[in-house]
Amino acid sequence: MFRLSLVAATLTVALFLATPGWADPFFFSTGSPDGRLGALSQPPNSGKLETETADDFIVTEATSITQATIIGLIPAGAFLTNISNVEVEIYHVFPNDSNVGRTSGPPTFSTTAVPSRVNSPGDVEIGTATRDGSKGTLVFHASLLSMSFSVQNTVVNGIIKAPNNVTHGEGPASGEPVQITITFNPPILLPVDHYFFRPEVLVTGGTFLYLSAPRPIVPPGTTFLGDLQAWIRNSNLNPDWLRIGTDIIDGTPVPTFNMTFSLKGETIPEAGTPGEANCHGQSVSAVARQFGDVPAAASALGFSSVKDLQGALKTFCRE
Repeated sequence: MFRLSLVAATLTVALFLATPGWADPFFFSTGSPDGRLGALSQPPNSGKLETETADDFIVTEATSITQATIIGLIPAGAFLTNISNVEVEIYHVFPNDSNVGRTSGPPTFSTTAVPSRVNSPGDVEIGTATRDGSKGTLVFHASLLSMSFSVQNTVVNGIIKAPNNVTHGEGPASGEPVQITITFNPPILLPVDHYFFRPEVLVTGGTFLYLSAPRPIVPPGTTFLGDLQAWIRNSNLNPDWLRIGTDIIDGTPVPTFNMTFSLKGETIPEAGTPGEANCHGQSVSAVARQFGDVPAAASALGFSSVKDLQGALKTFCRE
């Protein structure tokens, strides 16, 4: 009996070690549009300035982000086919990826162009996390949510350097609300950190007004401590950013905004630490344990091949 029990225990341990360790899927959402704001977010085109609107999110475990959604207004009467491209960038939070020496330093880190850089996106994006439909690194699908939607205020052209940054917005607007579902190819692999998400949408013959969401985030949105307000900049302001509510719209009380977006993917709880010597090997082992083997991990995490996953893990580990 003892020998049978010992054999059974040994088999149980072996099966336990061979069983994939399932992690939680990743999902983040700021919720639904609240009708308070539409902020321009578009690439440079036909003489128009590039204008970027960004809002923050966190990942608490290493995460492969495979998909995103955004909601915004296109002009009434426009066709969904007028949405001709989408680009996504991810930013660290200032002072990362930023030239702090060009600011005033603590406590405001102001510049000649903006009152503060505290809690803004960095100067430049995370290059390895950029995805662009025109380059085949993302695909997107737009769907019409209703025939019309209105916002109380907009920020389109009134993005002006200090001391003239308070323009109060450009008033109400209405249009056709669209949801754009974005699939990243390859997925965006991110270590634990606090980030800003910045989409740009090219609308032929029109503009894309990125819609605001409640701040603070309310259920079923993903609430988290440290939620920052949305920031905006255009080519004239780059590399600085302005707070849409605090620096541009102003008022009593000062409004602050989130933007309407969601992210989904898979977490990798036992991934290595970027920059450490054993990061790549530890990360490969983690995904193999989690999904059974490396090919299964590549499929589950949204990569088209083992080679693509291996390359993403090397980039993740800063090799």
